Amino acid sequence: MAEKNNQASPSAAATNGQHPTVDEESAILPSQELKRKKRIKLAIYISAFVVVQIIVITTFALTVMRVQSPKLRLGAISVQTLNASSSTPSFDMTFTTQVRIKNTNFGRYKFDATNVRFMYEDRAVGQVRIPKSKAGMRSTKKIDVTVSLNSKELPSRSRYNLGNELKTGVLSLSSEARLAGKVELMFVMKKKVCQNGMHFGV
Repeated sequence: MAEKNNQASPSAAATNGQHPTVDEESAILPSQELKRKKRIKLAIYISAFVVVQIIVITTFALTVMRVQSPKLRLGAISVQTLNASSSTPSFDMTFTTQVRIKNTNFGRYKFDATNVRFMYEDRAVGQVRIPKSKAGMRSTKKIDVTVSLNSKELPSRSRYNLGNELKTGVLSLSSEARLAGKVELMFVMKKKVCQNGMHFGV
């Protein structure tokens, strides 16, 4: 009787949960494997999200947040008056045109008042005032101006070249301006300076 009790005790201990059965072990293993796969998937999703965010931030910084100098150009010129002489090299003229300030930034460009100087052979022959204003995001500000030029201040050497040029019926001039202003990006002000030279013929 004692022997029978001793023989029954191991199985009783097993059924009391002291040692898992084969079926219990086979159920635990898939559960652990499933949890491991879920953790791996979660890590992959987090890594992919971080990579996408880095790409988005980098693209944003290189395009939207990148500040470029605005471009300053003259539009078509319409001559109102022109008095020129090749025998006594001189000219006096008035014309109308548009000063165009092209802002390629993703933010408004506020610029200070400035002067556009017109030159013949690097000598000033006149200028026009550009008032303080602003150009909208990725747009062009157009300012109509009337310009008066004359050759009174040209030195003798420039007058000699001017006489030869006037004989051909062409007057070559250039212009320059220093434009200082600020680009507003995401409520952050960034200062940029734009200096341009423009060449044209009359």
